[in-house]
Amino acid sequence: MKQDMIVILDLGSTENTVLARQIRDLGVYSEIHPHDITVEELKKLDNVKGIILNGGENRIVDGAAVEIRPELYDLEYPMISIDYPSSKCDTQLKELPDEAALKQFVFEICKAEANWNMKNFIEDQVELIRRQVGDGKVLLALSGGVDSSVVAAMLIKAIGQQLVCVHVNHGLMRKNESESVVQVFRDQLHANLIYVDASERFLGKLENVADPEQKRKIIGGEFIRVFEEEARKLEGIEFLGQGTIYPDIIESGTKTAKMVKSHHNVGGLPEDLQFKLVEPLKQLFKDEVRACGVELGLPHSMVYRQPFPGPGLGVRCLGAITRDRLEAVRESDAILREEFEKAGLDKKVWQYFTVVPDFKSVGVKNNARSFDYMVIIRAINTIDAMSATIERIDWDVLQRITERILAEVENVNRVCYDMSPKPPATIEFE
Repeated sequence: MKQDMIVILDLGSTENTVLARQIRDLGVYSEIHPHDITVEELKKLDNVKGIILNGGENRIVDGAAVEIRPELYDLEYPMISIDYPSSKCDTQLKELPDEAALKQFVFEICKAEANWNMKNFIEDQVELIRRQVGDGKVLLALSGGVDSSVVAAMLIKAIGQQLVCVHVNHGLMRKNESESVVQVFRDQLHANLIYVDASERFLGKLENVADPEQKRKIIGGEFIRVFEEEARKLEGIEFLGQGTIYPDIIESGTKTAKMVKSHHNVGGLPEDLQFKLVEPLKQLFKDEVRACGVELGLPHSMVYRQPFPGPGLGVRCLGAITRDRLEAVRESDAILREEFEKAGLDKKVWQYFTVVPDFKSVGVKNNARSFDYMVIIRAINTIDAMSATIERIDWDVLQRITERILAEVENVNRVCYDMSPKPPATIEFE
């Protein structure tokens, strides 16, 4: 079933995603597109019922105000402008937190139907995947995280055995992560899974690299290289499946918003990529990805698995990666997850992890002076990963975690708790 769509044109607003989610919460699908979308590009979108011109503080780019193409007004789509002066729009608002005004535009003026739900979304995506892939084969990076797992389930539903899953151990996985992925997907779900241990290769490429953007691009680029090598061993691989979701795209920068950080599946792709991309989740927010996974029948434990960044512990071992700090991140993270599960916090807190910075401090261990690293604990709650609040952890739980980390993790003499929300901080440190 084709779902009606409201298009949001980004004319400098910092609230595009908030508006998109408001519309989706009304049961109507919405997408955000750049201000300079062409008539041809707009017409290619299915079932557009109306357009919102969403202006804001980022409307001035390189000294000039961004504008929509004037020929868009001739298409006679219902239009409303928010903080964007336009004599061609009947309705102009300074801002929109008013739900009644939004409902009136969406349902009364645009005549849109509330047919946005996961069942319809999946049906549409399955049709699009089959149309795009045809008789071809898709190679999927299966990390075992929520995004890649949901993509795998979606692709299996759409093309079955035409999917080839590849799990790459890049040496930056959490403790026992790769072993768990192999057990679940190969042994329990009987997926066509190829396991590649490339840990030494990745760590070699990352040696002495401290810049976080460079680390992300190296990890992303090397991932694709590994897939290309695996694809050469197979026949008929034309497509690369990816778990790109909407916050990845937003944070990698738009035409009116500066980049927060690049993502391995957005900004790190090499120019000579030999695959066509299949990205069925790229318009979904994180909570919608989970809802999609539930609708696809994935087990609850997999759908609500602790989020994990594509570059893995590489962005939690701050600065140039060293093996001793990488191991400290891995072991402290395992302790944190174990203690959170014991305290029931694993079901309450959206994301929690440890990081180890690339500097040392003086301390005392085993009745002697030590000069070791610190572990920083981060625990946050969020709905869509665009903003986040800090979880208030019980003091006894924090003390128990601290005691275990200091006693069990080598090269560590200090534990800190990060109190910074997003914004101004990001979820990850790098």
